[in-house]
Amino acid sequence: MVTSTDPIGRPPLPKPASGAGDDGASLSERIGRLISAQPYAVLCTQGGGQPYGSLVAFAFTPDLQSFMFATPVSTRKYRLLAQCDRVAIVVDSRAGQANDLIRVEAITATGRAVRLEGGPELDQAQARLSGRHPHLTAFFQDPTTALFRVDVARYLHVSRFQETTEWILAPGG
Repeated sequence: MVTSTDPIGRPPLPKPASGAGDDGASLSERIGRLISAQPYAVLCTQGGGQPYGSLVAFAFTPDLQSFMFATPVSTRKYRLLAQCDRVAIVVDSRAGQANDLIRVEAITATGRAVRLEGGPELDQAQARLSGRHPHLTAFFQDPTTALFRVDVARYLHVSRFQETTEWILAPGG
């Protein structure tokens, strides 16, 4: 589904055909390229009727089904995740396109956060996070740090400042 909105009343820009970008890449390829290029994301949580945004170093699975991040167990972020597992992760390319907003892309991935506790999945998440952020390896392995996996239910991809495309992932794959 592709929808266009223009907050300042300009005529809509031409839409890419069938979710493909200007370079012909599929939506999943564009999402993968964007999140591969960005080391940090904003994790959106909620609690007490208020939304919260937190910067996180993240990693993801090659199939784009999951994100991983870490947080100390003493943080508000951890407490909010314990209260409500529904989250959003926002990644964008604005840092690389500071003077050309029309080229900025962003994704919002919505899903559920699950704490990883012991076992091979935790080890794989630590390895994946450390591979992307080697300077944070000690933090990822610290016993006071909790690692989370976000199981993505859908992606919203925004390009050209106004074009929104939704990708709903099938449950379990």
